[in-house]
Amino acid sequence: MNLAETVERAKGLNKHAVAKLVALFEDTRTSAAAQRAEVLALLPEGSATVIGITGTPGAGKSSLVARLVPRMLAESDLSVAVLAVDPSSHVSGGALLGDRTRTRFATGDKRAYFRSQSNAAELGGLAPTTFQVSRLLKRLFDVVLVETVGIGQSELDIRYLADHVYLVLQPLGGDEIQFLKAGIIEIPDSFILNKCDDPAAGMSYYQLRSSLSLARPFDEDQPPVYKTSARTGEGVDEVAMDMLTVTPRHTDAEREEYFFGRWVEDEWGATGRRYMDGRNLLADGFDPAQAAFGEGIVRWLTKA
Repeated sequence: MNLAETVERAKGLNKHAVAKLVALFEDTRTSAAAQRAEVLALLPEGSATVIGITGTPGAGKSSLVARLVPRMLAESDLSVAVLAVDPSSHVSGGALLGDRTRTRFATGDKRAYFRSQSNAAELGGLAPTTFQVSRLLKRLFDVVLVETVGIGQSELDIRYLADHVYLVLQPLGGDEIQFLKAGIIEIPDSFILNKCDDPAAGMSYYQLRSSLSLARPFDEDQPPVYKTSARTGEGVDEVAMDMLTVTPRHTDAEREEYFFGRWVEDEWGATGRRYMDGRNLLADGFDPAQAAFGEGIVRWLTKA
């Protein structure tokens, strides 16, 4: 089967064809760039939304996603793709990709697709190829959910990828001071206090609400805080309906420029950043997305 035939099958949400294209967009070899460009040329740009699901490890992100996606499918005729990023071992380099064990969708439903990725020990909460894969999935599905590794002060990339970020917390995660110290409270557009069937959830809810006015004093309106239980299903419908109302916030060009800049900094450090400062990537006729793994980078960085 040639690439054009694979793309046609992927347009019909054939999971095998989608998986083959995702593998191509995860390919870091220079030779894959031309094929990625060919695939994108064959797919309409679309108007999909990207939703970020982030939060501390153990907060129940995967279990919550397993509840949310079926509700989103039941309440609409949209298609939903989930891209889950798992941490990799700094010792062996491997990753369990365990999110898949908690997230199971109906076998015959083409509208739901799940893909796990290893973060390859990268900081930022995402994998090195998450942007590339999300770029593909946005053209095939109506909604793309990106579940991060687990976010902290240094892991902010999801803000620049997602149109709306939900931060999932659990009871007894800390008091008001701990929320402020963690640095994560400034990132999301909405909060989800999961495991609300826990007796300690009420206290955690009020501690979170009271810390928002201190951490985000310049917000005109305080972000919403939802209470959910992935175990019982409580509050899941409300969050699912809210996700269905999310509208695009970032343009593809903005995402491309940010993630290309991240790659330059990772590979070239301060020297690469100095070359980039003051230059308009798109006005220079350079496609940062196709160069996300280094194709043409030297020529562009050194051009007058």
